Amino acid sequence: MGASSRAWVSRHLNAGERIVESETLSGGITAEMRKLTVRTTDGFSRNLVLRTYTDSARVLHVEDWLRRESAALTLLSGSGMPVPQLVAVDPTAAHCEYPSLLMTQLPGSTVLTDEGVNERVPLLARQLVEIHAVNSDTRPREYQAMTTADTVVVPARADTKVWAAAQDLLRGPVPTYDGRVLHRDFQPGNVLFDVSQNSAARITGVVDWAGASWGPTDLDVAHCSTNLALLHGPQWGPRFAFAYEEAGGVLSQNGRTRQYWRVRDALACSEEVQLWAAPWREAGRTDLTPRVVEDRLDAYISMLMDARGQ
Repeated sequence: MGASSRAWVSRHLNAGERIVESETLSGGITAEMRKLTVRTTDGFSRNLVLRTYTDSARVLHVEDWLRRESAALTLLSGSGMPVPQLVAVDPTAAHCEYPSLLMTQLPGSTVLTDEGVNERVPLLARQLVEIHAVNSDTRPREYQAMTTADTVVVPARADTKVWAAAQDLLRGPVPTYDGRVLHRDFQPGNVLFDVSQNSAARITGVVDWAGASWGPTDLDVAHCSTNLALLHGPQWGPRFAFAYEEAGGVLSQNGRTRQYWRVRDALACSEEVQLWAAPWREAGRTDLTPRVVEDRLDAYISMLMDARGQ
């Protein structure tokens, strides 16, 4: 952390507090994450998290991401949702070396193991239903779907006929929908769990709200389904969608529309599947080799294309 960033953070601490430790956190793809240990005036300590965007290639998007995340955290403050509390934001690097956001640290940790996935998926589903139930007079910006049929990257060993049919779906009209508040990157890597041995697993936090948007619930469900399909096997994609409805979530009643959103998200993943998987391997999922995640994505696309009526 540079001198300017340290001075900026210090200005947003309580009187008499000071930073005593800075530790880089693993798992971030688009930003550098640091845990800051702050010594309080009563001799105890508390932790903050500093999100810093250092990649100059992303500078055109960073200001928007930071403004959207700070707006989302403000919107959800006091809602009972387990989200960080916004402390300060510097979206244009007016005070820090790089665009930054400062927030409180939540307890818990990400859990990516196959063990216990049966118990965690219903918890994830219920949490997403709660997010979609947020009622606000101020809507986030409309969702963005950057992928087109022509930007899809077909894996080398994929069934090209199936993928071509999937790409054709993207060339059709976008289905109409009733919008809700979306997280837009809701998946196991952005959910914190308490998995202590003496109690059942529970969610303690939902982080990374930089993509908060307004759009169809199907899209958030599709995104988590894609991640679960890659992490734990293709069958976990439809299982999550089922768990979401079991928890009271509402998806499109039209099978073709459901298929559209799920295929769209899975195809979008094709462009960055190895970027997605790299933090998983760093977190211990060394079994998720480039070949494994590509093959799982191919199998999941095939499953979705066979599910027109579901």
